[in-house]
Amino acid sequence: MAVKSQIWIMRDYANCSGCRLCEVVCSLAHEGRIWPEASRIRVFKYVPGVEFPHFCSQCDDYPCVAACPVKALSVNESTGAVIVDEGKCIMCGKCIDACPGHIPHKHPAKNHVVICDLCGGYPKCVEICQKAKYNVLWIVDRSGLGKQTKLYARTPKEISDELVIRLYGEFGRRFL
Repeated sequence: MAVKSQIWIMRDYANCSGCRLCEVVCSLAHEGRIWPEASRIRVFKYVPGVEFPHFCSQCDDYPCVAACPVKALSVNESTGAVIVDEGKCIMCGKCIDACPGHIPHKHPAKNHVVICDLCGGYPKCVEICQKAKYNVLWIVDRSGLGKQTKLYARTPKEISDELVIRLYGEFGRRFL
């Protein structure tokens, strides 16, 4: 039996239309209902017309996992995804502080953080994005990416500022 390699979700923010299908499908998969606030992927819009998905970058060194004082976070060896043990999480916020992009966030109704778990190796957000033909998200083999994964671990504001300049050039600075 062939061993499946770990995956990683590549993203091209400039292709995002802001449809939010990724949020919807994520919350349906994890919460059993449409609940974007509980989604592991969230779409941000700091500048009108410039929307993009924000979710865990699955950093090569996993600073969130290292920062957890109660070992509520671990790495799934099969997928490479950060896994939250909801029963152990005390919502201390150390994982959020340790994340360069402050990506983990508190579940809106429960006392634990939510982080993308790659849907067990079959991310629903990627599936719907590809079906909708937006091509914002797609799966790549994680091997060989190394520290490149961390390049996407930025705050939504940092991503937005860079994307605005990318889309509108120097004219975009008016929106920042």
